[in-house]
Formats: sequence, C-alpha cells, structure tokens
Amino acid sequence: MKKNRLRELLTEGRATFGTRVLTPWPGIIEVIGHSGAFDYIEYLGENSPFSLETLDNIGRAIELFPNMSAMIKVEEQTRGFIATRAIGAGIPNILFTDCRSADDVRECIRLVRAETPISGGTHGSNNRRNVGYVMEGGSEAWARAMDDVVIAFMIEKKGAVENLEEILSIEGYDMVQFGPNDYAISIGKPGQGKTEEVQQTQKYVIEQALKKGKAPRVELDSIEQAKPYIEMGVRHFCIGIDLRVIYRWCQSQTEVIKELRNSI
Repeated sequence: MKKNRLRELLTEGRATFGTRVLTPWPGIIEVIGHSGAFDYIEYLGENSPFSLETLDNIGRAIELFPNMSAMIKVEEQTRGFIATRAIGAGIPNILFTDCRSADDVRECIRLVRAETPISGGTHGSNNRRNVGYVMEGGSEAWARAMDDVVIAFMIEKKGAVENLEEILSIEGYDMVQFGPNDYAISIGKPGQGKTEEVQQTQKYVIEQALKKGKAPRVELDSIEQAKPYIEMGVRHFCIGIDLRVIYRWCQSQTEVIKELRNSI
C-alpha cells in the first residue's frame, strides 16, 4: 500500500501545505504534482460532481507522486459511504463537514477506523484499489493504514463551537478547521463570514485546538495571507482553489481585452 505522506509529516511534527481542487479531471492532479509545491491535494467532493470511477482515477494520479498525498472533503449525507469508498480508491485522508456534536465526531472516526478491538471502528475488509483489489484486502497492513488515515473536521456549525471543548478532547483524529461562512449561517447571520464577530470565533477555535493538541488548519487564497496565523501557532494551510485561480485570471484580463477590442 502507498505511504500516506500527510500522515508522515504530521508524525514528524512538520508544517503541511495543500491545495484544493474542484475539477475531477486527474490531469489537474498531475499538473499540481509536477509542480512539487504541495504535500497533498484536497478534492472538494462536497462541491464537485464525481463518480466512483472518478475517485479511482484521482487515486491513480496521486500515486504518480511519492511525496504527495490526497484528502477528500466529505459532505454530511452519505459520508460513511463516500469516505470509505474514497479511502478504497487511494485517497487516504478525510475532511468531514457539518458535525455539530461530540457524538457526530465519534461516529465519523468509527466510520474510518478498522473494525478491530483496538481501533474500535466499523470499517471492514474490502477489495478495492488501495489494496490492489485482490492482494491485501483485510490484511494487517490494511488495518494499520486505516489507523493512519488523517481525519480532519470542519468546525463550522454553532453546535460544534458550543461543544468545542468536548470535541477537542476526543482521541483518534488529527486536525480541525473553522468554516466562517457556514458558521455565520448557523448563527443566523448569512453572508457575514468576514465580520469581526466570526473572525474572533475562528481565533477562539484555533487557540483552543492548540491547547488541546489538535492541529488547526487554515484555508487561504494565497500564502501571503499566512503570517498572522503563523504568529498564532498555525502550521497547516490549504492554499487556493483551481477554479478560483482560473476565474481571477480571467477577471484580470477583462480590461486589457476591452481596450484591445475597442482599438481593433
């Protein structure tokens, strides 16, 4: 089974840098991999259309780059199905959305971990890509790999913030990330994710995560925005989204094209 680069970096106590993709074409993964810039890609499965074959092809593309791993962002509904199929496809790290309580978090962890007496999960043997289909299904190596899956949670609901201390005290997962837009909606203030009130809540989540030994991760549009978070103690960042990069480049050409059009 392929090594999980993100797990290795977390175990070594090193900073991590990822980037997000909405485009399910595996060629995008290859282009990112050839750059050598990122430790992992996060596939935004919550927001992108995909099939099970898509997940397999993302897994194949990731395996071209030994020093790059992958994560999938999983929506609330059918999250157990999507998470286990993504892991089986070769996407070895999971970001769960929409948890509101400590029990929600515990259930997500169980969905990922192997169903052994020690791991206490519900994830059983299967013959999928990550085990070579017929070679390592249900093996000891597979069970260890399920324990090595990096599990992250979005703290983006009012309930999750209210139950933050209990959630951060749970063993068996690695990272948390604040979601300002969903949080603003959940407190009855849609569209106010950038307000001082919401940003102070993000600061609170980061500070509490650091105290409890959970790694806070922050999404940024560019690495230049990282400095204040680094000063807070954040060492894990996910930078940019493929379609937003394309959109902003197109926007940057608007005036140039307008001027050229008028001059012809």
